[in-house]
Amino acid sequence: MKKTIAKVEYDTEASELLGKVTSGSIGDPAGYEECLFKTADGKFFLYVNGGEASKYTKEDIKRMAKAKADEWLAANK
Repeated sequence: MKKTIAKVEYDTEASELLGKVTSGSIGDPAGYEECLFKTADGKFFLYVNGGEASKYTKEDIKRMAKAKADEWLAANK
């Protein structure tokens, strides 16, 4: 997935996957996934996707500050 936020393109295929969390199973309406990525120029973003009853009802990319990315990684080891 690609998304441009504040004139910066975030691309899951061109970035490094640092970690992934899944909740539920495939087809679970409350299930979701979060994937933390780092771009080649050092920016962090979270790719999210989930079922219609989850906290992520649609596929999206959310940019993250380094401190928040570090917190996410520490919490999801």
